[in-house]
Amino acid sequence: MAGIYIHIPFCKQACFYCDFHFSTSLKKKEALIQALVKEIELRKEELSNQSIDTIYFGGGTPSLLAVDELQLLIDTVYKNFRVTDDPEITLEANPDDLSIKQISGLADAPINRLSIGIQSFFEEDLKAMNRAHNAQEAKACLKHASKYFDNITIDLIYGIPNMGLEKWDDNLNMAFDFGINHISSYALTVEPKTALDSFVKKGTYPPIDENLALSHFNHLIDRTQAEGFVHYETSNFGKPDYFSRHNTSYWQGKSYLGIGPSAHSFYGNQRRWNISNNPKYIKAIQKSKLPNTVEILSLKDQYNEYVMTGLRTIWGVSLDKVKNEYGEKRFQYLKTGAEKFISQGLLAVSSEAKDDGNYTDTLITTQKGKFLVDGIASELFMI
Repeated sequence: MAGIYIHIPFCKQACFYCDFHFSTSLKKKEALIQALVKEIELRKEELSNQSIDTIYFGGGTPSLLAVDELQLLIDTVYKNFRVTDDPEITLEANPDDLSIKQISGLADAPINRLSIGIQSFFEEDLKAMNRAHNAQEAKACLKHASKYFDNITIDLIYGIPNMGLEKWDDNLNMAFDFGINHISSYALTVEPKTALDSFVKKGTYPPIDENLALSHFNHLIDRTQAEGFVHYETSNFGKPDYFSRHNTSYWQGKSYLGIGPSAHSFYGNQRRWNISNNPKYIKAIQKSKLPNTVEILSLKDQYNEYVMTGLRTIWGVSLDKVKNEYGEKRFQYLKTGAEKFISQGLLAVSSEAKDDGNYTDTLITTQKGKFLVDGIASELFMI
């Protein structure tokens, strides 16, 4: 099974914290869509031996596309790849794009999962982030979308300066009240060269408070667990049967094809990424050239990536897999390196009986270690 990611590099306006590739000019939208169609056709042989189980429209803001434009891209995937009978097809959307008419149109299309960028239900937070929608639109779109879609995930941002625990709890309660079955939640992060980075340096926006973010994160874990969610990846909480199939394939090392400017692809020991420039991307594709860079991953690279993704999930890092696929040297390196974090209660080893009577050990992150997982993983990397 494999997935296809399609990057739609357009937004109405720039969120202050965002460092993804996008353009606020829609002048080249039609040409870009035709380029996406052609890139799908040009790359049809790359996953010819696998079935496509997920299609994911990310961005940018994919909900800026009309339903017929999304349908064109979906149809192109079906024409050029073998798609399973019940694929997960996700559309990232902003609340201001999700009118009743648009939601109804999306429901009639093959799209069966919405990922809605709520971020916060409070007006002052949305204005501070320069979001295109307001608090009323955030609530209205969920009210209407939940009538047409059962599989909805929303994004929420925590660790916002001056957001008390009570206000953060109010955000979560609103999500629960709408019957949302999946939440992706991220700490507000100051990425280099973003507007937010500039504001913090100038002193016009408060610096990020790690202790506040940690208290929000722990509260998020407790509240979602009480509501029947599974914390299956560091930033993702889903009720049973509502985990993101597409994103889970990333974390489990499955193949995926990235279509569009800045999109990444992965299969086996190879990674590719397209140029992050809309005009150059369009020009290259029009000439039937793929504007991407190819990287062959060494065993060390593959080991590091497995540790990074595995520790972020409930499935952890299989010590047997490390030993069998990445070698005795890396197996011993991981075991030795993990001892410090095990003694600190940040990592643990889970043992499970196998059919042959032996046991398989899995390195997992404890709740105490989840907020620090990226730093823990980096210390277990082989340089």
